[in-house]
Amino acid sequence: MKTQQRIITFCLTFSILFLFWVIFSGKLDIFHISLGVFSCLLVSWVTSDLLIVTSDIPRFIRLFIGFILYIPWLIWQIVLSTIHMLPIIFSPDINNKINPKIIKIRSKMRDNVGLVTFANSITLTPGTITVALNMYGDMAVHAIDDECADSLPGDMGKKVETLFRE
Repeated sequence: MKTQQRIITFCLTFSILFLFWVIFSGKLDIFHISLGVFSCLLVSWVTSDLLIVTSDIPRFIRLFIGFILYIPWLIWQIVLSTIHMLPIIFSPDINNKINPKIIKIRSKMRDNVGLVTFANSITLTPGTITVALNMYGDMAVHAIDDECADSLPGDMGKKVETLFRE
């Protein structure tokens, strides 16, 4: 059974890498496709155990699709946060516009990957930085103003919890 699982993880790793190779290279001639196949085979052979660390392949596929759907939403949140931060950053009276604080958040998630995903998503949005995280779901987040602090955990926490079904 271990061999069958290794073959499945190898094939999934190769498929994901090759899909991204085709998307990002934009070249569909025989030379670039063969380079992509060779590179993806080599990387898959070396790292397939690192990308897929679960034996639950259906869960991995569900999470992969969930991340594909989550990433555009996260990018939109980053854009909105950037728009919120621009007037603060360029204000000549910046000291009166900011109110930095550390807030404590407790997440219900117990999945380590889910907790790290949530913490990194907070850090990616301008105006907030996750400064501490423990395995029990406790986080300390630095927020630059009241609006950033009030928005946490908000929709981001719900989206990540839904992604990891917690």
